[in-house]
Amino acid sequence: MRIVITGGAGFLGRRLAHAIAEHGSMTGQDGQKQQVRELVLVDTHALATETVKGVTITSVAADICDRDVMAQLITDDTDSVYHLAAIVSGQAEVDFDLGYRVNLDGTRTLLELCRAVSGKIKFITTSSVAAYGGDMPDVLADNFAQMPTTSYGGQKAISEILVNDYSRKGFIDGRALRLPTIIVRPGKPNAAASSFFSSIFREPLQGERAVCPVNEEVSVWIMSPRRVIQCLIHAHELVLEQAAYRSLTLPGISITVGAMIEALERAGGKEAVQRIDWKFDPKISDIATGWPGAFEATRALEMGFRADNSIDDIIQAFIEDDMPRS
Repeated sequence: MRIVITGGAGFLGRRLAHAIAEHGSMTGQDGQKQQVRELVLVDTHALATETVKGVTITSVAADICDRDVMAQLITDDTDSVYHLAAIVSGQAEVDFDLGYRVNLDGTRTLLELCRAVSGKIKFITTSSVAAYGGDMPDVLADNFAQMPTTSYGGQKAISEILVNDYSRKGFIDGRALRLPTIIVRPGKPNAAASSFFSSIFREPLQGERAVCPVNEEVSVWIMSPRRVIQCLIHAHELVLEQAAYRSLTLPGISITVGAMIEALERAGGKEAVQRIDWKFDPKISDIATGWPGAFEATRALEMGFRADNSIDDIIQAFIEDDMPRS
């Protein structure tokens, strides 16, 4: 089995590649388990080639919008494509053209290339709860209408429609997963409007200062990196009827910023909480409060997806997996 992962040099892409290699085999297009022989990571920069559990992981620097280049990577011997590459929410809002070029045009390019090859490629892509917006209830049901209020949310909602339609027509075997906000992300803050949700844990736990740009009452739907990797692999393994609706919201934990701060104190003490600077940013607040804070996620739960147990477990996973050792 040959699997291509766009956004493969990112932290989720790298973890996913290693997790798949550790699994060793995945369900193929015929519904049978097949040995994974090659993982191809595609991103704006390349990583070193490595072998994990006998699986070759190669890395290619490429623009996913370049059809000619991507046609050399998505070939007849490709079984599955994980499409994780994206321009993040805050950057997509600031740079309208770039956001649509990568998040929408890039997705359509990949779908057309998958359509062109022999066989029905499994196509797993990540959407976002930002695909919702407007006047929303406190808890969103699976059938709640998508009315995004940001460019990023619109790009993700349109991409979901494309994945569903290409699957309905039998061109691909698609799944579009609306991810909760993923915390705690390692590294440094990025241009995503949700970046601070990780920062308010990551930096204070490492003795550094962080900025919280929203009020304590803001609610968010969250999931740990550990759990999202499990969900991405589970999505690949599902066998779906062609007519099945392919978009779903993953189960998460609904939590307020205030409750996050309480959890931070439990993990790092009052000293950690005191490292947070409260600097209200109306632009970020408008984006964050425009996202839904809770879902029923009934379909995903029925299909075997699972949420994290608690915010405390999420923090502990970060400490174990990503916090630098002194």
